[in-house]
Amino acid sequence: MNKLFLILSFLMGAVVLASNYLVQYPIKYYGLEEVLTYGAFSYPIAFLITDLTNRSYGKVIARKIVYIGFVIGIIFTLLFSTNFADLISVRIAIGSGTAFLVAQLLDVQIFDKLRKKKWFVAPLTSSFIGSTVDTFLFFSISFYATGIPWITLSFGDLAVKIFVALVMLIPFRLLLGTLKTVKA
Repeated sequence: MNKLFLILSFLMGAVVLASNYLVQYPIKYYGLEEVLTYGAFSYPIAFLITDLTNRSYGKVIARKIVYIGFVIGIIFTLLFSTNFADLISVRIAIGSGTAFLVAQLLDVQIFDKLRKKKWFVAPLTSSFIGSTVDTFLFFSISFYATGIPWITLSFGDLAVKIFVALVMLIPFRLLLGTLKTVKA
């Protein structure tokens, strides 16, 4: 499990870093620049990682993956993606860390409470609630009172995150057979 634990931790950090970088860029096609950023496409993978870890190793290990991913993601974000001369960039780092930690730990708890339901109930419910909390925490901390249309961006990002969470059920189901399941 140590090798898989390290891989999952690294993947979590990479998803956080990629999402923090990509959220700074609105999609400039089809008039979507006011409602959607590229970060909406990468971030839901964090919930897949958390949910697979929770299903396979339990909530204690899932929390460890969240904490390690948080530290890796924040360190890399601060080193490579944060422009300390730009207040919005700093707010993105703070908003990202806060939203990630709150939403992922909430995801772990909700998933754990629902783990005995049908296979899709726990990941779908926990990802939906976690994504909603993450999105509104992140966008309000990062962009409130900046002139950036954070409310419309947050709704656009949330819509994509929910869609991606639905798509992530496919790899979740496929990977369930390759990982052991913790009895809770």
